Amino acid sequence: MADGIQPQPGIMDIALYQGGVAHLDGVSNVLKLSSNENPLGPSDAAKEAFLRAVHSLHRYPPTDHASLRGAIGAVWGVATDRVICGVGSDEILHLLCQAYVGAGDEVIHTEHGFAIYRIATLAAGGTPVEVPERERVTDVDAILAACNDRTKLVFIANPNNPTGTMIGLAELARLAAELPPQAMLVLDGAYAEYVEGYDAGLALVDARQNVVMTRTFSKIYGLGGLRVGWGYGPQAVIDVLNRIRGPFNLSSAALAAAEAAVRDTAYTEKCRSENARWREWMATALAELGVPSDTSTANFVLARFSSPDEALACDAHLRHEGIIVRQVAGYKLPHCLRITVGDESACRRVVHAVAQFKGAV
Repeated sequence: MADGIQPQPGIMDIALYQGGVAHLDGVSNVLKLSSNENPLGPSDAAKEAFLRAVHSLHRYPPTDHASLRGAIGAVWGVATDRVICGVGSDEILHLLCQAYVGAGDEVIHTEHGFAIYRIATLAAGGTPVEVPERERVTDVDAILAACNDRTKLVFIANPNNPTGTMIGLAELARLAAELPPQAMLVLDGAYAEYVEGYDAGLALVDARQNVVMTRTFSKIYGLGGLRVGWGYGPQAVIDVLNRIRGPFNLSSAALAAAEAAVRDTAYTEKCRSENARWREWMATALAELGVPSDTSTANFVLARFSSPDEALACDAHLRHEGIIVRQVAGYKLPHCLRITVGDESACRRVVHAVAQFKGAV
């Protein structure tokens, strides 16, 4: 690159994102538990909608996403004109930073928060500010202590990735109420559907003008390969984001599959129930082997080992057995491994492998 041609400040501070490993050289029958994917896949209704979309692939997709927004509104009871759809929820997080963050502005995230928060902030020229958690749980007081007149956004994943922990609605409401006037709270609800009865902050969004919520179709809906997400916020904020959103950011096939998925509430409930069942089983079985975890509210458990060396050794053993989980040293959790909740056979296989590693079998 010529000496005079330089990217915007902050961009070269972004480390390339490393997704969950999907293959192991020389190993067949690989069990991938590294990306928090739904082992049941998408619903039949979503798959059928995707197949039907092949007949209109020569047409541009709608720019207003009206049909998908209408389905989201019907299922979740939200105002459709305050819904925005994006390429996964990641795009909406980037749009928020692009629209509201610039040089000299600060964006707060927690120490074990999702990597995209820092990436989106740096890409917009802002300064990411990391605040400590309390025993791997979001600390509202620590966030408020870090706020100042430069704070523009506060990112909270609830439930959090990679810890699986969450805080209650009362704490979220207290945080929103005590933020500086120029700051906005962004509630990342990628795993919200796994929590029975949790609205991911929708009521808080409706009650205030400084809260935005994001959701994804990549987790419980099983559509990670199509990249669809949505956000809900004050009308003025959604209007701003739509001005910079690409008009054709979502394909016709993705829109059709997502609409069918969100409407198939019976299948969503089945996925939530199965996940809760095997999450509890796996967490209990691992704890009995001396590998504890915090109570998870998502579709994974954060297994804690006695040291970073033991975590790495267990990961190596799992890979030898054809099982891929996620190392989370990059999230300042070097003594942990994040393990996606799979189906029954997957959960039993990973627990058996950890038992082998621990010498329990």
